[in-house]
Amino acid sequence: MVKTILFDFDGTIANTLPLCFEAFRTVFKEFDHISLTNDEIKEMFGPSETEIIQLNVKHPDKLQAIERFYEVYEALHQSYVKPMMDLHDLLEKLDTNGMNLGIVTGKAKRSLDVSLKQLRIQSNFDVVVTGDDVINPKPNGEGVIRAMEELNVTPEEVLFVGDSEADILAGKEANVTTAGVHWSEEVQSANFTTKPDYYFTRIEQFKVELFK
Repeated sequence: MVKTILFDFDGTIANTLPLCFEAFRTVFKEFDHISLTNDEIKEMFGPSETEIIQLNVKHPDKLQAIERFYEVYEALHQSYVKPMMDLHDLLEKLDTNGMNLGIVTGKAKRSLDVSLKQLRIQSNFDVVVTGDDVINPKPNGEGVIRAMEELNVTPEEVLFVGDSEADILAGKEANVTTAGVHWSEEVQSANFTTKPDYYFTRIEQFKVELFK
């Protein structure tokens, strides 16, 4: 019996990937004078945004590059990221029904806080594990395991929902049920090489499965 649903964030709870691409593209253009495609940026995903810049930006002033990323991310958030109202309604219903809800994301706490505040969904989650909170990012299962420990739940009680191959691998490593989702306009993995336990392309399908 599922008592806890853990969600990835980018591409799962919010269509934030286009914003992430734009913020990273700005940083690499301004600091390293290179133009990156979305796929080239995706290849860097795993660590938090801060770590991605520290690992990949060649310019010596990495702190300034990090600040520039967050400046762009916050300034453009409202124009790039629209609420996924069907999902927000589902979160409210699950919360009201006593379901434990959590986020396990590679995002840094700083960018996640911006998104949760702007989308007004910060109060829906009982636990939040960001890229800043783990040593080993997804596809390692550390973040999922940490969330379970904080909620004091067993793997049999947990469903982990995400849009990337790394999400499914992390869920498998943590021995929880996994749901691969492609309901956002932009997703991290177009296909799942590792088969999730469930697969949904629409939020309504997910809702029907949960409440059947």
